Amino acid sequence: MIWIARRVGVSLALIWVVASIVFLALHVVPGDPAELLLSAGGSAPDPATVADLREKLGLDRPLLTQYASFFQGLAHADLGTSLVDDYPVTDEIARRLPRTLELIAAATLLSLLMAIPTGTYAALHRGGLFDRLMSGSAALLLAVPVFVVGTLLVLVLAQTLHIMPAGGYVPWAQSPAQHLVLLVMPALAIAQGLTAVLFRMTRASVLDVLSKDFVRTARAKGIAPARILARHVLRNALTPVLTVLGLHMGALLGGTVLVEYVFNWPGLSTPLLNAVDARDYPMVMGIVLTISTLFLLINLAMDLLYAVLDPRIRTG
Repeated sequence: MIWIARRVGVSLALIWVVASIVFLALHVVPGDPAELLLSAGGSAPDPATVADLREKLGLDRPLLTQYASFFQGLAHADLGTSLVDDYPVTDEIARRLPRTLELIAAATLLSLLMAIPTGTYAALHRGGLFDRLMSGSAALLLAVPVFVVGTLLVLVLAQTLHIMPAGGYVPWAQSPAQHLVLLVMPALAIAQGLTAVLFRMTRASVLDVLSKDFVRTARAKGIAPARILARHVLRNALTPVLTVLGLHMGALLGGTVLVEYVFNWPGLSTPLLNAVDARDYPMVMGIVLTISTLFLLINLAMDLLYAVLDPRIRTG
């Protein structure tokens, strides 16, 4: 319990640091954010309009007062109001975040289902044809950007073979089958890089565990190979795999922005890109803070899962 409390405390401290960085980012932008927001076509905005916007954003108050108000709003799940459509940022994120999380969860599940069995089989048949083909394919997938994979999937599966829709979104309540069909291609596009990384890590980790003395001892005792693989090899080999998975969750969060745009999936990417283009600082800050917090919480969950797989970690 002490180890868990310590890890939770560290994660909460990191969330506070990230929130502070996001807050300060608005104040280190060269020039007055209100003037930048109101500038259009190179013309100088009206000083009175700038003053009104500064008051609306709270930029006319002392920095420490703004800092305290920012965290007071966070404590009440208030991320401010969009400057474009006067819509609460929290409501917009709450509406779109589940769709992004669904995409990430589907991509992660696909990666694990593809990488762990193939990586284990390649390690058990090291040097064979399957091992060489999968290792080469993993190297190729690592070299291809996620938006290129997404575009190729649309070109091949949607426009050439006509077996999948090119993109879009249908709510689960409206049509579960169509919802899943539209989820497949964006999830595959995001999963390609993570699958390659997890395959290589699984293969290397299983090979390392297979060479350990306790595995040779289990074999000498006549324990069934399937039991050795399940109880001794995979359980010890999965810890570094989960470490890599946690580190690459940030890449998944970043990759969804491009993939959602390519497949017209209404997640967080659309309001983020629109907010950057319109200089809607509250919306940008809210989405960036949400993504950063998710990354930290995912890594916390991975740390807790390590302790389940390897109890020695809890004593570290």
